[in-house]
Amino acid sequence: MSLQTNIMIALKEAMKAKDQVALESLRAIKSEILLAQTSGSATELTEADEIKLLQKLVKQRKDAAAIFLEQQRNDLAEPELAQAAVIEQFLPAQLSEADVEAAIKEIIAEGNFAGMQSMGQVMGLANTKLAGTADGKTISTIVKKLLTA
Repeated sequence: MSLQTNIMIALKEAMKAKDQVALESLRAIKSEILLAQTSGSATELTEADEIKLLQKLVKQRKDAAAIFLEQQRNDLAEPELAQAAVIEQFLPAQLSEADVEAAIKEIIAEGNFAGMQSMGQVMGLANTKLAGTADGKTISTIVKKLLTA
């Protein structure tokens, strides 16, 4: 099933259960999908595009929650984190840091990369290989650590 179909099914279930957090989250996903589909590209969204879209939504909510927590506004942070959790249900399983590090070590070994001057190349390969299964910030941190070691 496509992401859009899964969202519609979950949206109906959330309406029946009167789950406001899930409803808001699912409506946000549906809205982003519709915006992406009508943004001028005539083709349908690929699975990779859908994953990027979901990751963007999760990142937005986590960033907002972090800002709220810095300002001691737990009342505003909790709904953001709850929405992020609902959206994450539609993402593929995330790799642990150890798994990400192993994959990046493999990329570095295959390409004989060394030093920070090759960070761009390693990041490009890592983002392609780990798309949807690891956060870009995590990948970047690990690549920097491995290339400077």
